[in-house]
Amino acid sequence: EKKMSIYVTRSSMPDIEEYIKEIRPIFESCRLTNMGPVYKKMQHMLIDYLGVPYLSLFVNGHMALEMAIQALGLKEMGEKLGGGEVITTPFTFVSTTHAIVRNNLKPVFCDIRRSDYTIDPEKIEALITDKTVAIIPVHVYGNICDVGAIQAIAEKHGLKVIYDAAHAFGVSYRGTGVGNFGDASMFSFHATKVFNTIEGGAVAFHDERYRRVLHELKNFGIRNEEDVVSVGGNAKMNEFCAAMGICNLNRMDECILKRKAVHDRYFERLTGIEGIHLCELQTDVMPNYSYFPVYFDKCRFGKSRDEVYAEIKEQEIHTRKYFYPAVNDMRCYIEDYGTQKTPVAHDISLNILTLPIYEELALEDVDWICDLMLKK
Repeated sequence: EKKMSIYVTRSSMPDIEEYIKEIRPIFESCRLTNMGPVYKKMQHMLIDYLGVPYLSLFVNGHMALEMAIQALGLKEMGEKLGGGEVITTPFTFVSTTHAIVRNNLKPVFCDIRRSDYTIDPEKIEALITDKTVAIIPVHVYGNICDVGAIQAIAEKHGLKVIYDAAHAFGVSYRGTGVGNFGDASMFSFHATKVFNTIEGGAVAFHDERYRRVLHELKNFGIRNEEDVVSVGGNAKMNEFCAAMGICNLNRMDECILKRKAVHDRYFERLTGIEGIHLCELQTDVMPNYSYFPVYFDKCRFGKSRDEVYAEIKEQEIHTRKYFYPAVNDMRCYIEDYGTQKTPVAHDISLNILTLPIYEELALEDVDWICDLMLKK
């Protein structure tokens, strides 16, 4: 009997009746966007859930990051220096780097740690120059960066820190929500994330001065009906996306618990297998089980990452080579950046595979996936 296709993720969806109940007032009011009551309700719910002082909602995570960079004045700081540099990681979704480059700043790629795939703080200081204006580290697969070490470096050198927290929704470190670290944190609420608003994103921050700036950046620079004070864009979240967010937030804890069961079964089945490296859960971190990455050492396992990917794809199981290629190996960046300075990121990108993980994934399907991968 042929099984259904299994994809690397499946969007979390609320009960349709619950969504209809949430969007009914939108239909009745005909107020569909422009930061209406549903937007404001979700904004306050998220501030509570993430435990952050301030949060600004956006149409997606990418625009949230682009505008966080603008709000912190990095572009202007860079222009004064004749071209600003931002230290970041090549082991991320390309959006992180694009957001830097589209702000006329130059990414400087720092290698990652093999243990958790986040930026290696021991390699950051050697990359700082008189043109460095910020560090943009990335929390990867729900693993969080060494926030203490990064903050110490930033304070020593007078640098801003913006975290790309697209993978880290709801994660906390020693009881503190991950959105509290650095000057700002960007979250993505894309349909593939643990928490989704169909499309959406947010910037969390703790300096109240950024509230108005972010508000104006995403709304054409408009301060009131007659006063446009800056050159802004249009990156507002609409009411229907906010309504989806409210529904999904109400079931977030249940969703994470179900993902944990999938994560734990993979861990049980794949721990101790020669040639397979798994990410250990980080100490003092409350995880969100957003991804399940597996590193394949072909010499010891007997099959390469690409061979495993192709083999199980024949059974309609769709894993993802994520992140591959590393950003500094991509066609639009390789000429200027290359991978010679980030050998760990390069190696991980060639050998990593993220396995299917979502709340409805049956444990017998997890077993089936593992059986297929381990078959010699």
